[in-house]
Amino acid sequence: MPLPFLTADRVFEATDDAALPFDNRDRWRRPYRPGPWRVGVAALLLLLASYVLFAAVIIALTDSPTEAAVVLGIAVLVIVGALRLLRMGVWVSARGVRRVGFLFTRTVSWEQVVAVRTAQQPVRWLGLPRTVQGQALTLVRQGRGPEDLPPLLTTHNADFLARGQAFDRAADAVEAWAAEHARG
Repeated sequence: MPLPFLTADRVFEATDDAALPFDNRDRWRRPYRPGPWRVGVAALLLLLASYVLFAAVIIALTDSPTEAAVVLGIAVLVIVGALRLLRMGVWVSARGVRRVGFLFTRTVSWEQVVAVRTAQQPVRWLGLPRTVQGQALTLVRQGRGPEDLPPLLTTHNADFLARGQAFDRAADAVEAWAAEHARG
């Protein structure tokens, strides 16, 4: 059985006029990949959740179903936490810029954005209280200073720690979105 999409002598059956998934400017997208720290912690949490799910099955087979349901609930909370950790970051669309945190999400429409700029300043290391000197991508809103909002991206957060070039590409991408859509 020949597979035409795997052979070199035939053309792939894709249509050239079909819109690609990234052509939809109204869809929220992250202009960078999640960093290895964030992905690694989420993978460890999902590994822990698999052990907790296995424990829930063993408890359900040997003990009471209510205890198994409690352990299953813990596993679901760990899975939801891992997925939320992967979702964290900066997302952009034609409507605005969105900063997704672990518990809260803040969206700023492009009409409210005056400037998006990169600045050298003290930044938090992996979101902990300890600060180090680094770069931060800050958002300036109408009627507010850049110090009123936390930075969108930093060189020392879970996505860009020890990945300076990735931070520069992501900051340039967000600044390009702001230049294209913002009023200021």
